[in-house]
Amino acid sequence: MTGAADAARGRPPGLPGRRIAGYLVEDEIGRGGMAVVHRARDLRLDRTVALKVLAPELARNDTFRRRFAHESKVAAAIDHPHIVPVYEAGEAEGLLFIAMRYVAGQDLRALLDRTGPLPVPTVTRIAGQVASALDAAHAHDLVHRDVKPGNILVAEGTDGDHPEHVYLTDFGLTKKSLSLTGFTTVGQFVGTLDYVAPEQISGKPVDGRCDVYGLGCVVHEMLTGGPPFRRDDDLALLWAHQYDPPPPPSAERPELSPEVDAVLAKALAKAPEDRWDGCLEFIRALRAAGAGSGRWPEPAGDVAGDAARDAPAAPPSWALPVFGKSGDRRDRPS
Repeated sequence: MTGAADAARGRPPGLPGRRIAGYLVEDEIGRGGMAVVHRARDLRLDRTVALKVLAPELARNDTFRRRFAHESKVAAAIDHPHIVPVYEAGEAEGLLFIAMRYVAGQDLRALLDRTGPLPVPTVTRIAGQVASALDAAHAHDLVHRDVKPGNILVAEGTDGDHPEHVYLTDFGLTKKSLSLTGFTTVGQFVGTLDYVAPEQISGKPVDGRCDVYGLGCVVHEMLTGGPPFRRDDDLALLWAHQYDPPPPPSAERPELSPEVDAVLAKALAKAPEDRWDGCLEFIRALRAAGAGSGRWPEPAGDVAGDAARDAPAAPPSWALPVFGKSGDRRDRPS
């Protein structure tokens, strides 16, 4: 599809071969309704970056542009080893863009699809790094709102004691900005249905405890192979998040202790005030509870290293823009 055809349909344009603000756009690595992510060459520093280019109509909305500039600066100011760094955000030739570190590796979605449920020590290692990133964002008054396996990149770690290095991505554009552009309407929210907190569904104000809930859903999936609520119908899934008690992970993994069930139940409480106050507090409790669970054999080999070596030259779904892949319910905005 040509850039002109994309623009006519209100989609982000395809840009391979084009230069945008000092970045030479190479191949496309992810596409959604409102943004396209390319691998690009930073011509000033001669390095590869991931360049997210937003739909042209977003740049024409003055309110969105102001929020984009402010929130991108906040995201770029967070210097944290487990947050994908934002190098630059700006506007060029009528397009809003975000340049981020290009990280080779697979996301947690691909890892879980390949391995199934993970051992408790692996779960707590991965979740602990994500929790650290989220708490750092919350300290800057930035709520992620879309914590999901597709936004968690698992790269090869430094040594046997740190076999994975985890990055949380998609801080370059906060979801509430869209409500000011006309792209969301009353009764809608931007998030991913399998991991969305009850207060997001009901349209109530959210804070960092919204991300505690999302991380709780991800942890449940790492432990059991699936998110806590699994329904064939989207409305039934939204209802379950708001009203159904979360199933205990031990129902599918008898090796898990009742203490693990209790920790997850608190993370997935319907009311934010009933959850853990912070993500690291949640994972510390999970680690302590997991120590009482039956031992699970670690998978043979280096999970993160094998994933990195098996990854295609172009990164898979981790680079998808915040709006997710069309047709995949787990990664689809409602």
